[in-house]
Amino acid sequence: MAERDIMENVQQIEGRNAVLEAFRSGQTIDKVYLLDGCQDGPIRTILREAKKCDTLIQFVSKQRLDQLSETKAHQGAIAVIAAYKYYEVEDMLELARSKNEAPFLFILDGIEDPHNLGAIIRTANLAGAHGVIIPKRRAVGLTATVAKTSAGALNYTMVARVTNLNDTIKRLKDEGMWFVCADMGGTTMYDLNLTGSIGLVIGNEGEGVSKLVKENCDMVASIPMKGDIDSLNASVATGVLAYEIVRQRMHG
Repeated sequence: MAERDIMENVQQIEGRNAVLEAFRSGQTIDKVYLLDGCQDGPIRTILREAKKCDTLIQFVSKQRLDQLSETKAHQGAIAVIAAYKYYEVEDMLELARSKNEAPFLFILDGIEDPHNLGAIIRTANLAGAHGVIIPKRRAVGLTATVAKTSAGALNYTMVARVTNLNDTIKRLKDEGMWFVCADMGGTTMYDLNLTGSIGLVIGNEGEGVSKLVKENCDMVASIPMKGDIDSLNASVATGVLAYEIVRQRMHG
């Protein structure tokens, strides 16, 4: 896939209610400008949401907000959304077909840390995966931090955002894909057949793969660990499992 410009356009949202609604609807907001020194309720609520979402916060003067404002009705709050291009799952399957390869997809069940998402997109690119699927809600989307952490891989790796991961998994199973999820209590990854059309499912940093998603998977893989800590960082675990799949694909 040729390099492309991931920043399609930059959208600005102005006004307290509009900015708050953008956060609450799950929009991925890169940066928010707030009126410096303003302590009223709505601005404090926006600040809380912004911190929760790893959004860059800049406190600026009223003069600066007036300069930035397109509507001239900012009410002390302007949010900037960088619209990164999302793909469809079908685009990923089409890429696999065009390369004459069995589809290899990453499905991320609620990754919240943008650094983890960026690192996973980088791994997906290096491991030859055809795409990364993320949910629309309760998970980080494509932000500037994600793009930066991916070290350029976002330029070459398709990311799709779906409403319901379980529906997507079921649809892909109908197309002949198998799904393996990472979980502590699973079968050692070396003892599983991970060749063919495969989806690698990685769970949330704290809670792992949700119960329903796990039930929809065909296999549960665990990574053999000898140390004194009981889990790996989500992006490291993804890399370890992805490369076992790569090894099996090469020799399978």
